[in-house]
Amino acid sequence: MAALIHGGDIEGYKLERGREPLDFSANCNPLGIPKSVPAAIFEAAAHADKYPDPLCRRLRAALSQKIGVPTERLLCGNGAADLIFRLALAKKPKTALITAPTFAEYALALEAAGCAVRQHLLLKEEDFAATESLLARITPEIDMLFICNPNNPTGLTVTPSLLDRILKACNKSGTLLIVDECFNGFLDEPEQHSLKPKLPEYSNLLILDAFTKLYGMAGVRLGYCMTQNIQLLEEMRNAGQPWAVSSLAQAAGLAALGEDDYVAQARTLVKAEREFLFRELRSLGIETLGGEANYIFFYTEIHALISELRELGILIRDCGNYEGLTAGYYRIAVRTHSENTKLIDALTAIISNR
Repeated sequence: MAALIHGGDIEGYKLERGREPLDFSANCNPLGIPKSVPAAIFEAAAHADKYPDPLCRRLRAALSQKIGVPTERLLCGNGAADLIFRLALAKKPKTALITAPTFAEYALALEAAGCAVRQHLLLKEEDFAATESLLARITPEIDMLFICNPNNPTGLTVTPSLLDRILKACNKSGTLLIVDECFNGFLDEPEQHSLKPKLPEYSNLLILDAFTKLYGMAGVRLGYCMTQNIQLLEEMRNAGQPWAVSSLAQAAGLAALGEDDYVAQARTLVKAEREFLFRELRSLGIETLGGEANYIFFYTEIHALISELRELGILIRDCGNYEGLTAGYYRIAVRTHSENTKLIDALTAIISNR
């Protein structure tokens, strides 16, 4: 049931309970979709009898202007997950390295391409942080290394100095480094944790990003990647169907890129509410382990927490199915204050009844 390994199964809950849940299991922008996006989708729908631009020319041009990466260095896809699978199928690596725990799609895509996946465990005694021990794992036989930064589900970033050393080690060993920056926009200092400025120097670097999280567009399915290696982008483009991004999704992306005030408001909200949730969780005796972006990673001995919250109409992410984790680890999204208060009230009731 690979389709159900992630959070956000709203439809499953509605079919089971007949009502909408309060969803903390999917860590998207708590403000919801930007107001201009539905209008852009509606307008584009009137022209949906025509094929979408397979090269996403207008969207890539707008992205280029927004993030300062040349248009020819950008490739758009049906969410970041689509690009991960395209990459694995295009390159068919023999051996790849990922950290554990991390986003499950890396291993799924690599294994689908027949790749042997090696894991570098992130240890609780090291606060689940990436350390210098990862450098020793980067050898010439490693074709690809995936780094999620900030990591999912831990919410922790790789220190910039270590990330730079990882990039240099990969360049020396001939390893393609893929850095997933899909949650970068929620960090307090996003630019300090991005490798975008390094793109012109390294042809073995590919960065993933998406509209899914920062712009609250999970249902639209729109992601993009960037690299200095134009040949790699062409190989990825040819590794899937030509119309990966619908005309509706392209229009939605163009509209979202103009939502600077929305992004600023969301980042301010997330920072304040993240601090609120950390404080409240700790006051309940819950061990908080990480959360630099818009989600918090924690541990509790209440192993039935998922079912108990589900009874109260609240979904959170059980992280027990992540490689490197066991029962008792959970992730929650940072949402609006009223929603976060409902979660804390529910947790308080559960704990007080034990």
